[in-house]
Formats: sequence, C-alpha cells, structure tokens
Amino acid sequence: MIKNRLFLISFLKGKRKKIEEFYEKSTDVNFFLAFPTIFWMLFFFVAPFLIILKISFSDGVFGIPPYTNMISWGKEHFFQIGLNLQNYYTLIKDSYYRTAFANSITISFVSTFFCTVLGYIMAYAIHSLPQKVRSIFLSLISLSFWTAFLIRVYAWMSLLAPHGIVNRTLMKLHIIDVPIQFLGNYYSICVGIVFCYLPFVIFPVYSSLGNVDDSYIEAASNLGARPIKIFWKVTIPLTKNGIIGGAILVFATTVCEFIIPEILGGPDVITIGRVLWIEFFNNLDWPIACALSVMLVFFIMIPVFFLQKRTIVPRGK
Repeated sequence: MIKNRLFLISFLKGKRKKIEEFYEKSTDVNFFLAFPTIFWMLFFFVAPFLIILKISFSDGVFGIPPYTNMISWGKEHFFQIGLNLQNYYTLIKDSYYRTAFANSITISFVSTFFCTVLGYIMAYAIHSLPQKVRSIFLSLISLSFWTAFLIRVYAWMSLLAPHGIVNRTLMKLHIIDVPIQFLGNYYSICVGIVFCYLPFVIFPVYSSLGNVDDSYIEAASNLGARPIKIFWKVTIPLTKNGIIGGAILVFATTVCEFIIPEILGGPDVITIGRVLWIEFFNNLDWPIACALSVMLVFFIMIPVFFLQKRTIVPRGK
C-alpha cells in the first residue's frame, strides 16, 4: 500500500513538471502570437497619443510647425522642459468648448441608447427565425458595410431635405402643407448615427443570444415564469456582455463623430469633432486641438471603464 502511494506521488510529480514545462512553452507561444497586436497598439496608438500629449503642453505660434518645442536647451546648456497648462485651463474656462463637450456626449448617449434598444430588438428577432432565414437577414445587415460611409450619410440628407422623399410623401398624404425642416438639428444627427452604427450592436447581441443555453429558459418556464419575465430575468442577464460590448463600440466611436454632424447638422450645432477640425485646419491652433483630444480620450475612457466593470466574467476564466 505504501509503495503504491509512493509510486503515485512520484508519478504525479513527474506529470507536474511536464505540465509546468508545457505552460511555460505555451506562455512563450502566446506572447509570440500577441506580439503583432502589442506592436500595433504601441506604434499606432500609444506613440501618437504621446506625441499629441506633448503638443498639448506647448505654446501656439505662427510658423511650421505651429507650436513651440516643449523640450529645449537653455543658456549654459541647461536642459529645460516647458509645460503650458493654459491650454487645458482654456478648455475648462471657455463656454464654447464646454458646450461642444456637452453636445457631443449628449448626442452620443442618446444615439447609443436607441442603437442598443433597436439593435437588441432586431438581433432577437433575427435569432428567433429559422437558421436559413437568419443568414439572409445577417447578410442584408452586412451590406451596409459594403457602401461608403459618406454615401450612407448623404442618402439621409436627400431623405430629410425640405424637398426630399420624406417631406414629399407627407405632403402627398396631406399630413403637412409646408415642408418640415428635418436637417440642421440634433435630431437629424441622432438619426444618422443610429442608422450608421446600428450593426455594431446587432452583431454582438446576436452572438450573445447564440450562446444562451435553452435549458435555462426551459427551467424558468417549468417553474411557472411568464415569457416576459423569462426575457427580463434570464435572457437579458445572459446577453449582458453583448449589450455592453455593442454600447461601448457605439459610444466610443460616436462621441468624436465629425462627418454626420457636419452633413446633417447645421452651423449652430457645435460638437467635438467639428471643433477639432476648426482648431486644426482653420485656426492652426494645434496645442488647443491636442489638449481637446487628450481630454476627449479621458471622457471616453470613464464610461467605457464603468461599462466594462459591469460585464459578466465567465467562471474559470
């Protein structure tokens, strides 16, 4: 009996060493496979962000480039680093920039809400269809990515114009007598954003619905729960990750949207994307524009971090 135990212990020790060696090798392999992604993030995100952060602490000047060098050599070869915090103070103090931030965040939140609601309804409806019909609807939704983004926005411009299809249809039905001005306001911007970014919610939610085990729904039904209660208490919590993932994608990409507010919004609509364009290309005030970009990154990270904290982490991972 004792010999058998000793043999078992020595056998497990040998297996343990092999398992540790396997995990060490797999860790090296995983790092090698992840290296292109790490290099991509460092080269195309971290490095440009550090450059923008450096320019945001510089002074604006008339020249090429239109900002002073933050790092310089002073008299008697002294190394000097000049940090100009006036740019950030201007963004906080000036109501023009505060309005742009408030408008962009409000538009993004409203658009994300409607994208999430409509996207979940569409994804749930597609998931309820037979398998052959699902692929057709998913292909139709994917067709929107085959069309240029600018063309899709211009299509809404022709639809909502004073003499567009919507106004002409309402006038033919004698619902209105005078064309309604749909363009040039925040509502038209939200409509364009919801239309263009709706697939970013449909696909993650549809994927989450496919991972829901039907046994949970059957168990809730056998326990006497009604379909509405099953939907709110079982289906919604199990697809929470898809909802949050889609909401993060829509919010993070729409808060700095430029094309849709520029085309569908009027001159009185002030957003972060339009202000960045004006500061970079019209005013040539790169330090203010870079400071605005840095603050925008932190404004995006706060809600994204909050939403990621509310995601469900699967057990064993």
